[in-house]
Amino acid sequence: MSHYNLVMLPGDGIGPEVMGEVRKIIGWLEQHRNVTFDVVERPVGGACIDAHGVPVTDETLALCHKADAVMLGAVGGPKWDNVEYTIRPEAGLLRLRKELELFANLRPAIVFDALVEASSLKAEIVSGLDILIVRELTGGVYFGEPRGITDLGNGEKRAVNTQVYTTSEIKRVGRVAFELARKRGGKVCSCEKANVMESGKLWRAEMTALHTEENYTDVELTHMYADNCAMQLLRWPKQFDVIVTDNLFGDILSDEAAMLTGSLGMLPSASLGAEDPATGRRKSLYEPVHGSAPDIAGQGKANPLATILSFAMALRYSLNLSEEADMLEDSVKQVLGEGKRTADIKGPDTKTLLSTAEMGDAVISALSKLHKSRQAA
Repeated sequence: MSHYNLVMLPGDGIGPEVMGEVRKIIGWLEQHRNVTFDVVERPVGGACIDAHGVPVTDETLALCHKADAVMLGAVGGPKWDNVEYTIRPEAGLLRLRKELELFANLRPAIVFDALVEASSLKAEIVSGLDILIVRELTGGVYFGEPRGITDLGNGEKRAVNTQVYTTSEIKRVGRVAFELARKRGGKVCSCEKANVMESGKLWRAEMTALHTEENYTDVELTHMYADNCAMQLLRWPKQFDVIVTDNLFGDILSDEAAMLTGSLGMLPSASLGAEDPATGRRKSLYEPVHGSAPDIAGQGKANPLATILSFAMALRYSLNLSEEADMLEDSVKQVLGEGKRTADIKGPDTKTLLSTAEMGDAVISALSKLHKSRQAA
């Protein structure tokens, strides 16, 4: 029997509600799939500020370093809008990413057949869409030095942020993109602004060198300026398979790609660190793309599917439970195909409107049916 250590960080707003549905699925897996989980739960974000005065504690970080995977719900809310900038809820998430060295953010954008009409684009543009954006997460303009705001006097100020990348930072995220593309459609589009930015020139040069020097030539590599990519995602998104890009452009492009699917409530994400050569394990953090949605917190209206699909990514990328990941993703497709919806994805084809807990129960029911059918086969 396989055993795994998980750290769960429910966070704020709807975070505890959607994470509760993952807890149910963990219980089902332990009962039916010959695996066990040691789950430790800790506060993060605003909940941690309230309890400990900081958005994430050193103790929690130590637990995350040792975990096989970390699951995060959501952080933030108006309650903490006026706290000091350095201890705002989002600073806890940034510290987790930085100290765990989670340099590769994976943001899939998948349009489920049952939700094609939810997209703001025409069905023929997004039907069957399945792309993956790999965003460099710990470098670039968000972390570069120097940075800050300087008072120049006479009412004038100057703000500086520095866009900076090194060869090793570019190549390590490039490797992740190429390896993932090998398991998907076999195409990588690398995006930057090499026409106006030196960091973009280096990015393009290093991605090109990596492609040939480390024998990724079985994967098709193309280059595109980030602004053109933003346009192409709306014009013809199915031309892409894996997009790899820097921190700033990845932030923007992944949010744009997310809205092709029609609802942030459906979108998972993963943040991965370097592979440990001794164990083959990567430090990892999995979280839904949606925010804490404080306006509906505690009302049972939140869509748990993004968090459930984030857990499926954890099963696949961190726990090597690909069959269980497939089963969970297929169960979500089954539930949607039956016309079951939460309020955020309600549409003309909705047959049953479900609460957060009811949606989690529906996924577990589909899992059970799928499990029985496979046993019978």
